[in-house]
Amino acid sequence: MHRSQRTIFFISDGTGITAEMLGHSLLTQFEDIEFSQVVIPFVDSLAKAEECVARIEAARANSGTRPVVFTTLVDDRIREAVRRADALVLDFFDTFLAPLEAEFKAGSTHTAGRSHSVADSSGYQHRIEAINFTLAHDDGLGNTELKSADVVLLGVSRSGKTPTCLYLAMQFGIKAANCPLTPEDFERGKLPDAVESHIPRLYGLSITPERLARIRNERRPDSRYASLENCRYEVDQAERLMRRYGVKWVNSTTRSIEEIAAQILQDVKLVRRVF
Repeated sequence: MHRSQRTIFFISDGTGITAEMLGHSLLTQFEDIEFSQVVIPFVDSLAKAEECVARIEAARANSGTRPVVFTTLVDDRIREAVRRADALVLDFFDTFLAPLEAEFKAGSTHTAGRSHSVADSSGYQHRIEAINFTLAHDDGLGNTELKSADVVLLGVSRSGKTPTCLYLAMQFGIKAANCPLTPEDFERGKLPDAVESHIPRLYGLSITPERLARIRNERRPDSRYASLENCRYEVDQAERLMRRYGVKWVNSTTRSIEEIAAQILQDVKLVRRVF
């Protein structure tokens, strides 16, 4: 079946992260369309706005279909310039700011880049500390300081612990450590000594053996470590250990990092800090 194609622009006077996140949330609802995505950050002048319009018009001419443009532009003149493009322009600020101003009976600041600024220096510093902590406590490192962790992820090698920890730190300022469960732990029938005294902070990641074998084979092909038989053994033993100690876990096989992190925040009842 031939999939239709559309060009998507994310245009912002800041990093473009907000426009991308909101836009992606909407685009995921359309499975039969292939999207070509263009991110244009730091559009903070009329000249840059005109350059955006030229790129949008070129995409329109090349594809024969109207591009879709998601914007988070604050300056009224720049917004109006981008709206002149032959495209479907979806302006998030225009959609939401006007109703909020009416509800609050107050005007917004119309200040560019506030959603990812470092104006809140204490919050920014908290996030930096969380990232440093997570990097220093990756894969069982720095286990003597786990009492300072907000959460400690457990799981077999390559189950998704490190990327999940980094996402929690970068997105929410969560001090997330992780510790691998190894064949030595399974032989002893015990959690690693370093984490056994931190049960309330522990959370597990599991994965299907088939998926784990594929991931490990990309790193160490045709090895005992990556064999399906060994992956089945390790996943089974890891889940047995977590059940024995009452550690909650989530299966990471079909979940995105964002979904895994949201589940952890909910189950461990961690405070969501949005920066």
